[in-house]
Amino acid sequence: MPRIAYVNGRYVAHREASVHIEDRGYQFADGVYEVVPVFNGRLVDEEPHLDRLDYSLGELKIAPPCSRAALRFICRELLRRNGLRRGILYLQVTRGVAPRDHKFPAAAKSAIVVTTKNYGGPTARMIEEGARVITIPDIRWARCDIKSVSLLPNVLGKQQAAEQGAFEAWMVDRDGNVTEGTSTNSWIVTADKRVITRQLSAAILAGITRASLFKLIAADNYKLEERPFTLAEAKAAAEAFLTSSTSLVLPVTQIDDTRIGNGKPGPMTRKLREVILAYVSK
Repeated sequence: MPRIAYVNGRYVAHREASVHIEDRGYQFADGVYEVVPVFNGRLVDEEPHLDRLDYSLGELKIAPPCSRAALRFICRELLRRNGLRRGILYLQVTRGVAPRDHKFPAAAKSAIVVTTKNYGGPTARMIEEGARVITIPDIRWARCDIKSVSLLPNVLGKQQAAEQGAFEAWMVDRDGNVTEGTSTNSWIVTADKRVITRQLSAAILAGITRASLFKLIAADNYKLEERPFTLAEAKAAAEAFLTSSTSLVLPVTQIDDTRIGNGKPGPMTRKLREVILAYVSK
């Protein structure tokens, strides 16, 4: 089955999909995106993802490319055409095509691209043994709450992690507090079983899996704290994990050269992964 993409009103073969050379996403990173997980042929947390898309578009003053009803149809039709059962749907909206100029074009028409990809998530070995993360200075701009396609600091951080044999890089602000990973939210668990993650602000992205996990944690009566935590606190934690739409809940068993807890995924993290898997597999 040939892979199909959706580009500005047309379903086209993925290998033939293209955007204009003067698309502002290409020239200025003037656009936003969403990654929606797909389980059992179903978009997980579709509405929260579309809500966040609307938020990002609004913050950058980019007009929605179509109605939400139309966008829902496009996403479902693309899943159908690609026969996707497990993977991700990638959705990108830019300010559109215009002669190169920093200021907004007078008559912008938003451009949209939607693609899908098979993806099975982290390896079984990584889930069983946990992931290693490194830490790096957070050098990003001051509006990390916007899911912008401008991701160069994240790309550099992810590459640095890969070159050091790690899965992810956790970013640390000037106060010594962990903000988040290059493509994930960061969490720790204390010895007295408090689950801690940084509160929402312009410094981090409002992760959709993060929000879903909040509801599940509350339902299971775990203790949850939203606050900054230092790198030293993270390295001394009983457990650590990360969350994202693609990794769900992934144990972190090493930060830099420090083993977390006993060096194995902890019971709280394992439980939360079971809970989130049951949620997305409905």
